[in-house]
Amino acid sequence: MKLIFAGNTAWSMYNFRRFVFQHFIKQGHEVIVLAPHDNEYQPLIMSLGCKFYPIQIEGKGRNPFKDIHTILQFRKILKKEKPDCCFFYTIKPNIYGSLAAASLHIPYIPITTGLGYIFLTDNLISKIAQTLYKIAFKKAPQVWFLNEEDAKTFVSRKLIRKKQARILKGEGINVDYFEVHNEYTETSFLLVARMLWDKGVGEFVEAATKLKKKYPEVKFQLLGFLGVNNPNAISQEQMDQWIKEGNIEYLGATNDVRPFLYQSSCVVLPSFYREGIPFSLMEGAAAGKPLIATNNIGCKEVITQDETGFLVKKRDAEDLAKAMEKIILMPKEKRIDMGLKGRQKIQKEFGLPIIIEQYNQIIYNLTKLK
Repeated sequence: MKLIFAGNTAWSMYNFRRFVFQHFIKQGHEVIVLAPHDNEYQPLIMSLGCKFYPIQIEGKGRNPFKDIHTILQFRKILKKEKPDCCFFYTIKPNIYGSLAAASLHIPYIPITTGLGYIFLTDNLISKIAQTLYKIAFKKAPQVWFLNEEDAKTFVSRKLIRKKQARILKGEGINVDYFEVHNEYTETSFLLVARMLWDKGVGEFVEAATKLKKKYPEVKFQLLGFLGVNNPNAISQEQMDQWIKEGNIEYLGATNDVRPFLYQSSCVVLPSFYREGIPFSLMEGAAAGKPLIATNNIGCKEVITQDETGFLVKKRDAEDLAKAMEKIILMPKEKRIDMGLKGRQKIQKEFGLPIIIEQYNQIIYNLTKLK
């Protein structure tokens, strides 16, 4: 069969979904990936055996003419390739890819990987986006969400029918890709995310500033893209100021998070963003690290309180600092046990085989109807 997967960045398609692509290629299917041109990740995707089409997507753009161009790009590629099924990730591929597929009567599954800032506001842009979701998803046999609350939001706002909603437990993580390293001699906390205010980066820095006075030897590290095209992006100037103050380290961005995870004691994500299921938390747990995250949609699904990590209040640096201090004071054996239980939880609930089976089932159901 011929399968199309489309997302808003080649980086995310490679880092979050390459094991899904590899599975289908191994099964003998043709995999086609659509994403904006990327000099680094486009070749990596193609090296997996995928065909790649670069498409222009204005990430946070609001120019209707450019968005019409995006729809036409999707339609042209889909009309040419005639795929058996399409999977669309993130808001603009969700909407414009779905509209194109529906117009050509091609089966498609939108996968909402988190509701983001669109559902945190009630302005005109939010209303337009939700109307477009409703139109685009109308002919989808199923709409996949990464957590129950996102699905309920779409159903309650009448953006989809209840029978369309399905839960995909995360994007599938290959736990065997991660080793467990617990031979660290110092305590360090690692936040892995795009550097956005609503990922809780500010609260992390505030908690680090407080704890550094009491535990000067403890490290607090940030890893992820800085200066991204997002209204809540943290500026280079702000990061430089934090680094100058000496309480945190900024490690830049990477296409292999494993070495950074292995050197950390605990993975932290104090997000108040509308997460799907945060990949960074799943990766941290897969590497056998205890987790700290906000008691927030998407984050709370990954952590069993006091067993695999700690859930803290949103936008509360004081509560975050208290949880981090628990890790600092915790015996090494307890930290290791907490991390191993987290790894077991990820394997059981979010492991790649579970996710692959859901893809297999929908592809079988859709294609047998053709």
